[in-house]
Amino acid sequence: MIHRALLVSAPVVIALTVIGCSASYRPGLGELMNFTQIRHAKLWFAGQEQNWQLAQYEVDELQEGFDDVVRFHPSHKDSPLPLSLLVPKIMTQPLGDLRSAIRAHDKQAFVAAYDELTAGCNSCHQAANFGFNVVKRPSGASWFTNQEFTGGP
Repeated sequence: MIHRALLVSAPVVIALTVIGCSASYRPGLGELMNFTQIRHAKLWFAGQEQNWQLAQYEVDELQEGFDDVVRFHPSHKDSPLPLSLLVPKIMTQPLGDLRSAIRAHDKQAFVAAYDELTAGCNSCHQAANFGFNVVKRPSGASWFTNQEFTGGP
């Protein structure tokens, strides 16, 4: 009988093997955005619990993900403007405001900055012709309650 942990870890091992064997591995924009969605949700929950250390970690991870978007996908076939310009222009200020709120341990400022970040995500999606992909504050315990699945604005 195969142990459950082996079944769960097998995809991770395969992915790491592929990444390790190929210097040309380039994550897809969808993969990077899925990680971003998870981090966006975790950031909200960390801020609501005033776990400032975790919130700071998630902001840093978001920044790293946005940097990867620019690095691996400076342009995208569906976007009239290059992502290498859109992402820094739209996301720099909200991320800075989140960092300030987290450093101050200010929950009210965190909520405002988080909403600014979320609006930035949706603004970037609009500018890149992905306006059908709308993110929002998580509204429940599930990580994926931070996406509007009923359609655009």
